Amino acid sequence: MGGPRRRGARHGTSRRRHAPYNARLQRGIGTHVTDAWFTRACPAPSQPHRQHAIARQRQLTKPEGALGRLETLAIELAALQGREQPQATRVPVLVFAGDHGIAAQGVSAYPAEVTVQMLRNFAAGGAAIAVLARELGVPLHVWDVGSLADAPVSGVTWDKPRRGTDDFSTGPAMAPADLDAAFAAGQRAVAAACGEGADLLLLGEMGIGNTTSASALAAVLGPLPLAELVGAGTGLDAARIAHKQAVTAQALTLHGASIAAAADPGREALCRVGGLEIAALAAAMIAAAQRGVPVLVDGFIVSAAALAAVRINPSLRPWLLFSHRSAERGHARVLEKLQADPLLQLDLRLGEGSGAALALPLLRLACALHKGMATFAEAAVAGRSTAP
Repeated sequence: MGGPRRRGARHGTSRRRHAPYNARLQRGIGTHVTDAWFTRACPAPSQPHRQHAIARQRQLTKPEGALGRLETLAIELAALQGREQPQATRVPVLVFAGDHGIAAQGVSAYPAEVTVQMLRNFAAGGAAIAVLARELGVPLHVWDVGSLADAPVSGVTWDKPRRGTDDFSTGPAMAPADLDAAFAAGQRAVAAACGEGADLLLLGEMGIGNTTSASALAAVLGPLPLAELVGAGTGLDAARIAHKQAVTAQALTLHGASIAAAADPGREALCRVGGLEIAALAAAMIAAAQRGVPVLVDGFIVSAAALAAVRINPSLRPWLLFSHRSAERGHARVLEKLQADPLLQLDLRLGEGSGAALALPLLRLACALHKGMATFAEAAVAGRSTAP
């Protein structure tokens, strides 16, 4: 993955001090931007290519619908890619990392330093997503958009405005400028990963404390009951799950009304209870869709980012394919809100993009079947009888 790469970040700085919280509580904090590129409409899927794919599926040597989701996947990819023959060959994996101030409240089973340690593991090829990417023959791009690392990690792109967020149980997670920077990093990452062409983009994340942030985002943007969202994360027991829920509830009491009243609730929520990597994920989804690249969404964290991204830009939704339903308690509810039908259910709760990587072979096989199967005419096989 090469040496460290820096992009406009402040190297080795301590956490940025924000304006006093009470002053910022009186107004929306995440709505002021100079270039609202993320609101520009994503292209609509191609209906002619969808209809062509449907017609081809009806001609293939099988009963119509016999291949189930593999048929509809090929049809959807054809419409999204604007191709008669969809494909899932060029598929970069993009993982964003960031740390969370809320971790200081004891909401994770692991210490905050694990985020940076895992960045080194990604770069060394020892993480689960690194193994999966190798086996699938796809490139892995890891971007540090907000970890606590005070120096670049070799093999990881350094593109962050600050080291970690603030504790959102006592104030906003980040300032508007930080959110804008995370969005810009997400957009740059997509340009770098997809610049030479991509059939599909896989997204993943790493960040101790980010299931708490995802739960808060889902609760306020759903809206969804917090008790149905807060889960074990990295492996909490029942007592610590209850503590995590209490901390998150405190944060929602602090921020919920301001998010609901904001002109852009999605960005306001990211500013107040989000994470830098979650913000970059949301931006990356929008940027990919605007480029005409479908996104294969991973688990709970990435789905929570999708919830925010779709709130910010509703035209994004058709471009999101959902890989799996994780074992994390809140994921099923977030998927329901997004009207998503995931491909797999393997009791995963790792993140990193691992579930999306595991679903990729299904998409590749769906494309291969769509392209490679013979039609009834080509195989000289009789079609369905039309007799009464």
